[in-house]
Amino acid sequence: MPNGFRFVSRREGGILRGREPMRAPYGLEIIESCLSCSHREDRLFCNLPPAGVQGLAAITSPASYPKDATLFVEGQTPRGVFILCSGRVKLSTTSADGKSLIVRIAEPGEVLGLPATVTGKPYELTAEVIEPAQANFIARQDFLTFLREHGEAALRVAQQLGETYHSAIAEMRTIGLSHSAGEKLARFLLDLSANHGDEKGDIRVTLTLTHEEIAQMIGTSRETVTRLFTVFKKRQLLQVKGSILIIKDKAGLENVVSS
Repeated sequence: MPNGFRFVSRREGGILRGREPMRAPYGLEIIESCLSCSHREDRLFCNLPPAGVQGLAAITSPASYPKDATLFVEGQTPRGVFILCSGRVKLSTTSADGKSLIVRIAEPGEVLGLPATVTGKPYELTAEVIEPAQANFIARQDFLTFLREHGEAALRVAQQLGETYHSAIAEMRTIGLSHSAGEKLARFLLDLSANHGDEKGDIRVTLTLTHEEIAQMIGTSRETVTRLFTVFKKRQLLQVKGSILIIKDKAGLENVVSS
């Protein structure tokens, strides 16, 4: 079992049945069944026809995880997939000399471990929880059988794999084609604000990543990230208040990228 694994509901007749939302120890509101999930319509893989949702609920085991829990490890034989219902998970790879690169941050609605589970090859990344999360597990054989029986679900898997591919290309472009560490960090902050910010006035983003983790995402050192944050603050491009990042001058960050 992965580190921090905790079941929060039980099976009855093969289907996970939930009534009232359950609060996990980590302050999460647990979604006990795909059938009762209020976010289903908004998420690519979960937005399936009724028969598909019922089939998905029958093979899914809800579980909650604390920060820093590990769902699976690079090189591990694939046990199955994790549907991320809440929280965020960092996906990283490590070189032989121990250097880590964060490939991306997974958001709620994503299915983690897809490539390995579909192909039968080892997990290509390590998945670590960066904030308390619910990640529902589906065993590999159950998942493959489900895809064979539900063509719409198989199409959604193909769509997510395609989106992951495009995200990987965009990340490679950011790291490989940026001319400076400042440009890389500015691109990272703009991408972060596009996904989580508010376009009206200052853009406020909850930043749960450390400087070390940001460095691992943009291919530089922690010291460089810390120095650049100081430079950006002095130029009044941004402010940091605790875990809240406030982008004061989006156009200024865009100029860093374009220059």
